[in-house]
Amino acid sequence: MRIVAGKNRGTKLAAPENWNTRPTADRTRESLFGVLQGGRLGDVLTDALVVDVFAGTGALGLEALSRGATEVFFIEIDREAVAALRENIARLKADAASTVIQGDVLSLHRTAPRPANLILMDPPYDSGLAVLALDRLHKGGWIDAETLIVVECGKTEELEVPEWLEVLDNRRYGKAQITFLRPSMSGAAD
Repeated sequence: MRIVAGKNRGTKLAAPENWNTRPTADRTRESLFGVLQGGRLGDVLTDALVVDVFAGTGALGLEALSRGATEVFFIEIDREAVAALRENIARLKADAASTVIQGDVLSLHRTAPRPANLILMDPPYDSGLAVLALDRLHKGGWIDAETLIVVECGKTEELEVPEWLEVLDNRRYGKAQITFLRPSMSGAAD
């Protein structure tokens, strides 16, 4: 696992030794960020506030920092993953641009300093946690009408999309599918 592009391109990322979770594959991450930087969905990386939910080792959020984001909030509950995440932040000298929230996103009480430009979410496949996490982030002020949300789930998984969001795009990469969402005009004011 490594940073695919940007100022930290090629930097290897640490992961817990006996870790039983599945990080986003380098190729999937490369394709995802190709879409994000393609322009069709707007510029969501330059000087952006990014939230990496179910962050694991932080590969998605750290990739965003490498490609122009200025601040990332990482939300992760697993202690071993958080240790690897902190090691990766230090390795990339990204301490000043990174905030680690160790805890469950579903019980997150911290409110946003401002709405995120981009939310990257990679919950455990087939867990149903994405919709619950999205609702919690929405209530906490992390999402506004301009926030782009990216959810990774299993290729055959049926992602439950809250009514206040609209699907902009959906792509499949290997065992993963990536869904791009943004608040709908009617749901943005909720």
